[in-house]
Amino acid sequence: MAAKPKNAHRFTEIRNAKARRDYHIESTFEAGIALKGTEVKSIRAGRAQINDAFGRIKKGELWLMNAHIEEYRFGTYSNHEPRRSRKLLLRKSELRKIDQALNQGGKSLIPLRVYMKEALVKVEVGLGLGKKLYDKRDDLKKKVLDREIDRTLKSRR
Repeated sequence: MAAKPKNAHRFTEIRNAKARRDYHIESTFEAGIALKGTEVKSIRAGRAQINDAFGRIKKGELWLMNAHIEEYRFGTYSNHEPRRSRKLLLRKSELRKIDQALNQGGKSLIPLRVYMKEALVKVEVGLGLGKKLYDKRDDLKKKVLDREIDRTLKSRR
C-alpha cells in the first residue's frame, strides 16, 4: 500500500466554473506562469480566482489578465498586487498557434484551471468561441435529459 502524499488535503486545483458554460473550447494548452513567492503561497492555500480572467498577447508574449490571487496573509512589504498581469510561459510554436487563432477574430483565450505539477504552478488555457444563448439552453436541456436517463437506469437495476 502506497503512503499518502504529504499535505494531500491542501491545494488541488482552482477551476474556472464559467469557462465551459460560456465558451466552446476548441483546444487547450498547458502553460507555466511567472509568479512571485507570495503568489505561489497564496495559490497553494487555494486563495485565487480565475473566473474573470483572460489571455492577451502583447509584444509577442502571452499575458494572463484580471486573475485575482489574494495577498499572502503572512506577507510583508514584499507582498504582491492581487490583480496584476502575469506572464504565461509557452513554446513559440504554441504561441504562434494562439496568436493566429486570436487574430482570426471571434476567439478568446480563457484560463480553465490552475494546478500544481510537482513543485510548479501550471495554468491550463483554452481557445474558445463564445456560446450564444440558445447554445447554453441546449446544453442545459441535454444535461437534464442525461440526468433523467441515469435515474431511470438506476431504478431498473
